[in-house]
Amino acid sequence: MRCTMSVKSKIFSAMEQIAEEQKVTLPPLEDDLSLNETGFDSLAFAILVARLEDELGIDPFTVAEDAAFPSTLGEFVRAYENVPA
Repeated sequence: MRCTMSVKSKIFSAMEQIAEEQKVTLPPLEDDLSLNETGFDSLAFAILVARLEDELGIDPFTVAEDAAFPSTLGEFVRAYENVPA
């Protein structure tokens, strides 16, 4: 393991922090939550991906040539979990 906090908990924590900064009210974070229903706009997602790249050292959306942007929170988390080391 790289660290004690899971990738999922890091993503959720970053989302909660960004939501607070951007004055967004997040719904309960569940795997099947549509990313469209998070209340995040494109700027909030850009901040999220940039922060996760800083923290995790990866951006799964630039690593894979055919990476489609996920539609649910669960798919978003798996995109980070499944990046080859």
